[in-house]
Amino acid sequence: MAESDLTLTLTANLRPAALDGRRGIVRLHPEVLTALGLRPGDPVRLTGRRVTAGIAARADTGASTALLYADDLLLGNLGVRDGAQIAVAPLPVTGARRVTLTGPVEIVAAVSPEMLRLALLGKMVTAGDDVSLLPQDVLPDAAVRSLVAAARRSLANTVGYAWTSALLTVVDADPAGGALVTMDTVVGWEHGAATRGDTDAGAGRSAPGTRAGTPASGPGPVDGSDLTGGPEAAAGADPPSVDELPGLRAQARELTELLDLGFHHREVLDRLGTAVALGVLVTGPAGSGKAALVRAVAAAVRARVEVIWAPELAALTNDVAARRLREAATRVRTGGPAVLLVTDVEALVPAEQPGPLATVFRQVVAETVRAGGAIVATTGRPESVDPALRAPDLLPVQIAVPLPDTALRQEQLTVLTRRTPLAEDVRLDEVAGRTPGFVAADLAALVREAGVRAALRQKSAETPTVAMADFTAALEVVRPTSMAASTLELATVTLEDVGDLVEVKQTLTESVLWPLNYPDTFARLGVKPPRGVLLYGPPGCGKTYLVTALAGTGRANVLSVKGAELLSKWVGESERAVRELFRRAREAAPTLVFLDEVDALAPVRGQATDGGTTDRVVAALLTELDGVEDLRNVVVVGATNRPDLVDPALLRPGRLERLVYVPPPDAAGRVEILQAAARQVPLADDVDLAGVAESLDGFSAADCAALVREAALAAMRESMTAATVTGAHLATARGRVRPSLDPAQVAWLAAYAEQHAPG
Repeated sequence: MAESDLTLTLTANLRPAALDGRRGIVRLHPEVLTALGLRPGDPVRLTGRRVTAGIAARADTGASTALLYADDLLLGNLGVRDGAQIAVAPLPVTGARRVTLTGPVEIVAAVSPEMLRLALLGKMVTAGDDVSLLPQDVLPDAAVRSLVAAARRSLANTVGYAWTSALLTVVDADPAGGALVTMDTVVGWEHGAATRGDTDAGAGRSAPGTRAGTPASGPGPVDGSDLTGGPEAAAGADPPSVDELPGLRAQARELTELLDLGFHHREVLDRLGTAVALGVLVTGPAGSGKAALVRAVAAAVRARVEVIWAPELAALTNDVAARRLREAATRVRTGGPAVLLVTDVEALVPAEQPGPLATVFRQVVAETVRAGGAIVATTGRPESVDPALRAPDLLPVQIAVPLPDTALRQEQLTVLTRRTPLAEDVRLDEVAGRTPGFVAADLAALVREAGVRAALRQKSAETPTVAMADFTAALEVVRPTSMAASTLELATVTLEDVGDLVEVKQTLTESVLWPLNYPDTFARLGVKPPRGVLLYGPPGCGKTYLVTALAGTGRANVLSVKGAELLSKWVGESERAVRELFRRAREAAPTLVFLDEVDALAPVRGQATDGGTTDRVVAALLTELDGVEDLRNVVVVGATNRPDLVDPALLRPGRLERLVYVPPPDAAGRVEILQAAARQVPLADDVDLAGVAESLDGFSAADCAALVREAALAAMRESMTAATVTGAHLATARGRVRPSLDPAQVAWLAAYAEQHAPG
């Protein structure tokens, strides 16, 4: 786009769209875009107290032609506040040749220049600006959106959740007056490493379906940093020792023996008339230290490591990617013992529709292994890797990195805090017990967050320490990577907060909490714990609330899904969703998998008219529950109002073997529910909850809670300064809230429960 003299002055409005926050995007009315000769995705020059640049986008319906909609970061770069006057003008599309940044020490240490460049792709940068690591999200192309999702996962695994709020400063940019970051841009840290220019890569291309060079890939490698698996290999950091990798020593020993034999004892193999293939596939959850394991072992056997991040390679043109791959393999085959480490290999050789680059990769692996070189590929999603890659002449050896249990998490926390001054009240065993599903990268993020909390408390202290309260506060914001897509936000409730249902709570404690909290006791007694439970009862009687309370009591991760959400009209997609659900459950163990409305997910087979979709889903569900792959430290809880519609095969022992009836509350139960619902409600002295409960025949637990809520609203209608809820307010609410229980349904469920009662 040519230089333009067009300039409009608009009023800044701090109201960014949800996908724009801290991404350098400004929203303009369509008429303003037309007046400036702009299209969505074009760069613009913005002038306030400072001059900066951004990407123009179309504002929502109803926007004002006089306003420029931006976020706090962009207004900060302009040096203005909400309501200030901003001059807006078109800006030519110029690719940045070089960008140098600085930022928090922990971000600089964990984020490689390659990852940094990918996080900045498609953003306009100006010398002196602050920028975030949040990648561009306004991407119409589905393939590009999936790459951005991968970018988020990679940064979360490497840096922890601090990546979403971290700000970096552009120390220097060429040109300095606002340019677009592309794959040609040399990006680096101040006084640190930088990327090399990729002018031969065909990069600087815009991603498909985007303008102005929005990102074609996500940020860099997941593993490789000390215990946490971050990418400091690219930054020149020393590799960790095997002793610094608790929980991976058995895997390290196996890999060490293989590489040592192949690199230093070939003569023994020759005398035996055999050979060793140094092709290895390392699998394990993202952030668990797979690349750190490889680098530690390579250092132990005195071998160099050449690192390739597969998603970055896959983002290049096929010719350039193939050339880079062959160059890296050539360096590995010459100049002494060396290992080619390919992280996130599923991006190069996907299980579905592998492209030409997959063929080149398999050929390079075969040539390198045949020549005596070593190739180690890592993946967090082994089911997404082309099975052909595990052929005897490619990557025949597979090493699995497990999710750490409580004892291993305590060891990892000990390593991560070895240079951290801890207060006397810190108990790492308790922290380890409160972090189910956390991998090494998550624990590193937790320690960093606790350190930040401690620093904020003790800015002037000469000998600051990290206290247990800092870890507790950090646990509120740091979530395990494996739970990033969980659909259930846990409330701070436990079984003690559930009114009534004494027998139900005891049964659930035995069937759900004991297997999650005391797996060694079951092992010691030589029995397998119950695999699952089916909760059934009338609507509104607290089945979902019970599951939430179970999760709060047992400190377990919860994966929640409604039955219908897993069903898809596309053949194979529903079964894939079931497999993915249970894969995530295994990675995040101990996990409680909650299948709400399970009758929609697993109806009686042979009766559906959906072309067999639900029949295949039932088969997939049965396979996951008691298939060949062990479902360790995972308990499944189903909930339904119609237990007769659930396939009987799902209810036999070894599956959802315990059927637990959640009855409607009786008078005494209604009193407890009313008391629990009114715990935070100031009641007047004339309120008699026991008397109210007697009159609530046919009310479910949800109805009782609604009654208390309606009484509080009645008090507010009477006076917004009301201090208490009186008996009159409850009487008013009683006239508004009606019982929802169907007597016929309750009677049928009670008969079903009596028929299926144990004994």
